[in-house]
Amino acid sequence: MEKNNSIIHVILTGGVGSRLWPLSRKSQPKQYLEIFEGKSLFEMTVERNSHLADKVMVVGNVDNHHLSGKVMDKTQTTYLNIVEATPRNTAAAIAFAAFASNPDDVLIITPSDHIIDKMNDYNNAIHEAVLKAKEGYIVTFGIIPTKPETGYGYIESKGDKVISFREKPNETTAKEFIARGNFLWNSGMFCFKAGVLLDELKQFQPDVYEKSKTVWEASQNGVLDFNLSMEIPSISIDYAVMERSKKIKVVPASFSWSDLGSFESVYEYLVSKGHPIDSNGNMVIGCDSHTTFLGLRNTIFVHTDSANLILQKENSQDVKDIYSALEKQNSDLLN
Repeated sequence: MEKNNSIIHVILTGGVGSRLWPLSRKSQPKQYLEIFEGKSLFEMTVERNSHLADKVMVVGNVDNHHLSGKVMDKTQTTYLNIVEATPRNTAAAIAFAAFASNPDDVLIITPSDHIIDKMNDYNNAIHEAVLKAKEGYIVTFGIIPTKPETGYGYIESKGDKVISFREKPNETTAKEFIARGNFLWNSGMFCFKAGVLLDELKQFQPDVYEKSKTVWEASQNGVLDFNLSMEIPSISIDYAVMERSKKIKVVPASFSWSDLGSFESVYEYLVSKGHPIDSNGNMVIGCDSHTTFLGLRNTIFVHTDSANLILQKENSQDVKDIYSALEKQNSDLLN
């Protein structure tokens, strides 16, 4: 007999990865680039959870859902496709997935562009989160930090209790967090029963709840209407629910995790997988031609057909400024 409630893996595919330009473009965001041993981050995300969930949902948008479809075909994964007409941030994206589920279904929400290693620890964390979700809690995954990273938000915790959520810190604050020892990286991964999440959203952000519900009910085959979608306030799930609800628990997780949000993190990952660097730590990405670096250290040369980027590894966070400047010029180099 089929059990009434399922465990559903919900993959959020928004985001262009502006700090990985020129590799990452609007037409080919970072989660679809097959630069990780012939696989994309999206494909790795699908595989990682395939044995943990009964069903898969993909929340995409008009620009990228065909790219997701290719990956789902490649991995022969059956899925429910939700296509947003326009991005309305994570509260709405998650609400759509919850409306598409039974209230007692347990949803595991993950982005599509993360690198995760130490799979035993990952599986244990997911199992623990599912148990807490079945008890009616909204679970967030906090990664035990390995360094005072300024590119991530933090969760201040005590056991599985959340004391506070903190914005991305500066260097000094990040060092203080690490020294205090009870701060976790906020991974942007969640687990909860669909009905519990919707109840909390309704309580704290009734506007997002009602307008997302209207959009979902008017959708056809998972495709959402543009004009109705524009009515939904663009709010993150963190702000809408996580920072307000009394039902939040955190699972402190020791799997190794990175959102690969910068060339520095891509560099570190590729080095760990044996990607070549020269004796001064210089790396080439995306180019097979013989390349020699003279008098340079820790430089990354990124090659694509229409644009090259040469950067010091330490300046990885500033790539988004290049992206913003090109955006202002309406440049074709972003497409």
